[in-house]
Amino acid sequence: MLKHIYQFTIMKIQLLAFGAASEILSSTSELLFDNTISVAELKQHLISEFPNMARLSSFAVAINEEYANDNQEIQNNDVVAIIPPVSGG
Repeated sequence: MLKHIYQFTIMKIQLLAFGAASEILSSTSELLFDNTISVAELKQHLISEFPNMARLSSFAVAINEEYANDNQEIQNNDVVAIIPPVSGG
């Protein structure tokens, strides 16, 4: 009998949240995924896991201190910042 061995790679990202996003995500500082994901997929994940994220009109994402577009891939051990809209006066 032939046994198949499946190897799963867990991808870990460090999450930094600012402003209103920090209040919504509270103590979440690390996320684990089965594979690399795009910024768009991360946004969807955050909204599904933390429904109050949908209250933000939009939010930017930075990967390793550089703003990222929705198509950019997030890699293992990346530092991802969630940056909500900033109101000024």
